Amino acid sequence: MRFNLENIPSQKGKIAIVTGANSGLGKEITIGLAKKEIKVIMACRNQSKAESAKAEVLSKVNNADLEVMILDLSSLSSVRNFASAFGKKYKRLDLLIENAGIMVPPLSKTEDGFESQMGVNYFSHFLLTNLLYPLLNKTKGSRIATTSSLAHESGRIDFDNLNAEKGYSKMGAYGQSKLACLLFAYELKRRLEKAGSNVIAVSSHPGVSKTNLFANFPKIAQILMVPLLPIFTHSPKHAALPTLYAALSADAESGDYYGPTGFNGMKGKPGKVKSKPHSYDEKVASELWDVSEKLTGEKFIL
Repeated sequence: MRFNLENIPSQKGKIAIVTGANSGLGKEITIGLAKKEIKVIMACRNQSKAESAKAEVLSKVNNADLEVMILDLSSLSSVRNFASAFGKKYKRLDLLIENAGIMVPPLSKTEDGFESQMGVNYFSHFLLTNLLYPLLNKTKGSRIATTSSLAHESGRIDFDNLNAEKGYSKMGAYGQSKLACLLFAYELKRRLEKAGSNVIAVSSHPGVSKTNLFANFPKIAQILMVPLLPIFTHSPKHAALPTLYAALSADAESGDYYGPTGFNGMKGKPGKVKSKPHSYDEKVASELWDVSEKLTGEKFIL
């Protein structure tokens, strides 16, 4: 089935959380959801940047129902505070869209001691899902949409070096974090089904898009990329479509993975795609789940 946002009926009454909603794909996802009359909680680290993005979304969708809430994914205490504040204010959650991420920064650690890409891209989203699950489980037809990347293809989970204890490769850590997101999405699907929950766990990747994720690339690499961008990348607006497909399509099923269907998955129309075989490794996924519970200090009760 071909996805067309225009053909999706109004989703008025639904509530979505979008992490990293202030820029790039997150902003485009927010615009898409707002067009369908979904109330969007823009979960962002920086208040002023989020308010600026909110104004931009309102300029494009003047009836958008938006709210900024502070969420710093480099801090588990911020994740806990966000989930607590949301739970006190709202009694339903239809869509949890885990979009925020960082890519190939210099080595740094979160306040909890995680390598920053594993911390922001994966561990904090694991905890966020855990803390918001009771609300999701009470909401009919709810979905959890996890964002992965083509980088999962070369990613490996190194349990002895999850947080750069024994060395740091920027791209290696990024690939590991994005593989972790995918392993989590598939393991979540299995555990939800086993628990008899009707919550749907889906995942997506955007292909390749020139967003601020590339800010940490060397300047010379950014310059050399310029003539190649039209060939191998697509705009954030198009790159957001696989996530919107995962979040809104009536034919989405738990365990589905969405991405661009063009050359090597880099760009093209959104559709259901297959991830690499190692992302379906149930033994690694189960071990990662156990480690994630331990490191985030919270048992995931399904």
